Amino acid sequence: MHEENHYINRIGWLRAAVLGANDGILSTTSLVIGVAAASTGREPVILSALAGLVAGALSMAAGEYVSVSSQSDIEHADLHRERKALTETPEEELIELADIYEKRGLSKELAMKVAEELTRHNALDAHARDELGINEITQPRPFQAAVSSGLSFLAGGILPLCVAFWAPVRDMIYFQYGFAIIFLAILGAISARSGGVSPWKPVMRLCLWGTAAMCVTAGIGYLFGVNAG
Repeated sequence: MHEENHYINRIGWLRAAVLGANDGILSTTSLVIGVAAASTGREPVILSALAGLVAGALSMAAGEYVSVSSQSDIEHADLHRERKALTETPEEELIELADIYEKRGLSKELAMKVAEELTRHNALDAHARDELGINEITQPRPFQAAVSSGLSFLAGGILPLCVAFWAPVRDMIYFQYGFAIIFLAILGAISARSGGVSPWKPVMRLCLWGTAAMCVTAGIGYLFGVNAG
């Protein structure tokens, strides 16, 4: 038998995990670089990294939960309206479903026959999938997204925190930047492999945007450090 590997079913947790890990690496590193550029001690750097790590993980988890919950609420509201329409105006809904299949390339007669067959099998499921674009693969899962995002932020943010413990304070900015690029490149390659795509584009995208963010943060920290001096 011919088997195909599809990765669309991973889109929910993979998006949250990549976003969380990327934000953990980038925001924690940028915070450390900004503080390191404005100070000469290790303690402020480590303290800022710890604070950013905890606050960022909680913020990511809460934000992801609220965001995905809002999407879930909208889908449930749409399904409720569709269920009501199927009860009150079943003929109009059948014609609407047949029109969708006809626009996709089926003949008028075949489109109506397919619509009738699917309506008999599960009318709400057919309308949810083909009219609203809702299916179980891309179904929003708020708790899963929140946990995935929060834990991945912690995993990403711990890396620059470890660098802050052992890297020379005088060269902290350069060590943070160098290792952050390595971490982002690894993250891009892992996410690309998990999604079944070529790694070059995700890696370049993460590294370029990461470089831009860290340069801006270092510049702000340097300006504050100069002004403070």
